[in-house]
Amino acid sequence: MAEITFDDFLKVDVRVGTVTHSEPFPEARKPAIKMWIDFGAEIGEKKTSAQVTAHYTPEALLGKQVMAVVNFPPRQIGKFMSEVLVLGLPDESGEIVLIGPDGAVPAQVPTGGRMH
Repeated sequence: MAEITFDDFLKVDVRVGTVTHSEPFPEARKPAIKMWIDFGAEIGEKKTSAQVTAHYTPEALLGKQVMAVVNFPPRQIGKFMSEVLVLGLPDESGEIVLIGPDGAVPAQVPTGGRMH
């Protein structure tokens, strides 16, 4: 494993956001869900897709707080432009479980708060 510096880590902008809209992504090669995520006034709403259908439905994602990298360049996925990368970890079957705060982020840390 290659080590990085703290300055390298600071280049990756990981923020918390709230899923405001989600829908199935049937055109994707593997089952996926499209998500629109609100990152607060500074960044606004961004969209992404994720292969998380084993653990989530579009309805279950509404209002969920998730962590995402917000400073990658947009990536075309089929006819859908993904603007952020939501973060997750594989379960014992390799299916993705999204990463987010244990509870609602306190009011003093608004949606879009950067990970430290």
